[in-house]
Amino acid sequence: MGSIVVMIGGLFVLASAAWAEAPDGKEAAGALRRAVEFYRTKVAAHGGYVYRYAADLSKREGEGKTDPDTVWVQPPGTPAVGLALVDAYERTGERFLLDAASDAAECLVRGQLRSGGWTNSIEFDPDARRKFAYRVDPPRAKAFNVSTFDDDKTQSAMRFLIRFDQATKFKNDRVHEAILFALDSVLNAQFPNGAWSQGWDEFPDPKDDRLRPKRASYPADWPREYPGGKYWFHYTFNDNTVSDTIDMLLLAARTYGEPRYRAAALRAGDFILLAQMPDPQPAWAQQYDYDMHPVWARRFEPPAITGSESQRLISVLLRIYVETGDRKYLEPVPRAIEYLKRSRLPDGKLARFYELRTNKPLYLTRKYELTYDDGDLPTHYGFKVDGRLDAVEREHQRVARLTPDQLEAERTPRPRRPEKPDSLAGQVRSVIESLDQRGAWVEDGRMSYHGKDDDTREIIDSRTFIRNIGILSRYLAAVQADRPSRK
Repeated sequence: MGSIVVMIGGLFVLASAAWAEAPDGKEAAGALRRAVEFYRTKVAAHGGYVYRYAADLSKREGEGKTDPDTVWVQPPGTPAVGLALVDAYERTGERFLLDAASDAAECLVRGQLRSGGWTNSIEFDPDARRKFAYRVDPPRAKAFNVSTFDDDKTQSAMRFLIRFDQATKFKNDRVHEAILFALDSVLNAQFPNGAWSQGWDEFPDPKDDRLRPKRASYPADWPREYPGGKYWFHYTFNDNTVSDTIDMLLLAARTYGEPRYRAAALRAGDFILLAQMPDPQPAWAQQYDYDMHPVWARRFEPPAITGSESQRLISVLLRIYVETGDRKYLEPVPRAIEYLKRSRLPDGKLARFYELRTNKPLYLTRKYELTYDDGDLPTHYGFKVDGRLDAVEREHQRVARLTPDQLEAERTPRPRRPEKPDSLAGQVRSVIESLDQRGAWVEDGRMSYHGKDDDTREIIDSRTFIRNIGILSRYLAAVQADRPSRK
């Protein structure tokens, strides 16, 4: 008898082919319902979610220790779980999935700031809520009102709400109003040159002469020690914020048929063109001041060319080219790829930072002192990144050869092609078998923010929930699509 590799929790294990025989649709549907009901009624707080929980639900955390009155926005928090529920609903048509997604959507509506977006978490304790300028609450002086693009927070909330709005045929008035308000705010937060900052609590003045479009250039000099300051409001690509925003706006343009959203995404593409540095380093920095010079962000993010965000920006330019057919978005790509290929480290990776003009790999010590030596790096941040240049170069070559008709086909959304049930059988069996009596997927793990002495050894992880309901719903869709062929 043969054997196969299947996944339980986050582990791949060997299992007999007989054990992995395909479950019937009823068994998979029952597992999906049990898992979602457990997550919705026992794990969720105020309709929202965090990253991970102790197996007995006595502890919870996002990017920090939390209590049941705090939920998380940054993925894999509330929007990521909500989006997985919408995906599962669209595959299966099961109403309980949309009901669970509705709870998450309402949670985000209650966490939207008056500036239009979201921050990393949402507070529901009455005393804690008073510190934030939530739209649904009465106005309060000096309440926190900075919406953020950092780490896909506002963008992920908006992607989920757009998808939920569409799934409910735009009939949930609270959600529909909230997402349109958020979209208007994102457009108003865009600088005249097409850029965005990391966050906003007010909108830039389009008549401000400092903000007029100009090309990036090297500063005459830059401080070797972190100078502090409000880096939050400069032009940024840090952590792929602009890439995520463009993706969200193109989704909004397709969903609502509103040309302003697409136009804003293309203006951001034009900013990427402006921000490409001149020779000898024709790639991008993480952050720029209003003179379009690379500048410090956090104390471990110096003015430099970045090997990480630059790769993602090339991919974004390729996507915008497919969207528009305008070859100006292709023009910078070969120069950037060749530069980054020349800048590879001996092990094939890229440095996160390259010194301006000299192109020396630039690092920081654990005391946050600039150095060319990689022997004493802080552990909380990636100062070396994987190079995806070969894949990026192949994609550039592919899209550059597309005809106008092929470009049109690429940008036209296509129905998902159903999978074959047999291809998912092993994964589905392991997902079902690893579900406990409550409907929880418990796995070995630790809590990251409860201290070194925390004794938790088993956890419930939102990433595992998202992955597993995706497997189950894909399987149910595959079974449904396969039935006509078996008649």
